[in-house]
Amino acid sequence: MAQATSEETGVEALGHLVRRFRNFVEETDREALAVVGVMSAALVAAFAGFLLVSSYTVAPVAVFLVTASYGWLRHQGLTARLLTLTMTVSTILILILITAFIFVEAVPVVFYESATVFGIEIPGLRMFIQPEWDAVSSPIRYSMVPMIHGTVMVTLVATAVAAPLGVAAALFLSEIAPRTVRELVKPGVEILAGIPSIVYGFIGFTVLSPWASDQFDILGQGTYLFVGVVVGLMALPTVVSVAEDALNSVPESMKSGSLAVGTTDWQTMTSITLPAAFSGVSAAVLLGVGRAIGETMAATVMLRGVPKLTDPLYNVFYGQETLTSLIARNYGEADGLQMDALFVAGVILFVTVLVISVGSQYVEWRMRKKFGGDV
Repeated sequence: MAQATSEETGVEALGHLVRRFRNFVEETDREALAVVGVMSAALVAAFAGFLLVSSYTVAPVAVFLVTASYGWLRHQGLTARLLTLTMTVSTILILILITAFIFVEAVPVVFYESATVFGIEIPGLRMFIQPEWDAVSSPIRYSMVPMIHGTVMVTLVATAVAAPLGVAAALFLSEIAPRTVRELVKPGVEILAGIPSIVYGFIGFTVLSPWASDQFDILGQGTYLFVGVVVGLMALPTVVSVAEDALNSVPESMKSGSLAVGTTDWQTMTSITLPAAFSGVSAAVLLGVGRAIGETMAATVMLRGVPKLTDPLYNVFYGQETLTSLIARNYGEADGLQMDALFVAGVILFVTVLVISVGSQYVEWRMRKKFGGDV
């Protein structure tokens, strides 16, 4: 019965789409339909030419631009709808192409680093169980373990910096600061997000790293601790901005009700505001973590660039390599399997950040559902 109902629902939806398309054709004159048809055909031809790397791709692109200009003058509403649809589809296609490209490019080294377990050959397993990266000696080994370890170390330190400072700053701006202070501090925090990462890395390299070498008797420059501090400061504006929006979305009636029963402002913030906005605050921290994982230039400038594990593993006063710095440091001279190994690092970063982004979207969705769609 349930299956029959589902099939009927699908048939009804398909019938609804057919009726809408029929009404659209009946309400649109032939000239407008011709414009839409030419634009659509030109887009398909341009996309095919792009995939084939053809020099003639410029022809359908030119046809599309000319037709779109004519349609904008004669049938603006219909052309605008088609253009917005085109931009949406293009965004999805670009994401799919990027995803497919990095995965396909990573395939050769994945099969090269296969390992056999209980008689079963598992592609790429050796990249995650051996600790050596050696692109020179024989046999060549491309292990992601040292870089994953470095990325985790930097991310943990950055999260320890950005999460408490960001949530505290957001709580201050949302609940404590006077309006004048909020209007001055909030733009200043957001300006921090616009500073290029290479500037943060340069400051860390010229100020923090030499100071750390003198104070802790470290040989050379670059430590996971101070790279994490720099990356945490870079992620701070994201955490503050998103967390403040989440705190502001808590209904005022909940706060007023808490104050009405005799609680203090601090008790209201800790027992009502923060728990109610926990999903949004968690999303802010996750977005900050995603920024920390994907940071490239600060890690590349400050770290030593040696793809090996620290001894002991928890020692944050040494810094070797992360996934992002590995790619940035080697892509110019890498080829063959080494280039494919860099794509594996890109795949790991892509999947990790994707999971974090989906997780942040999920907790934000829970927050919207919790407050009835008011945010």
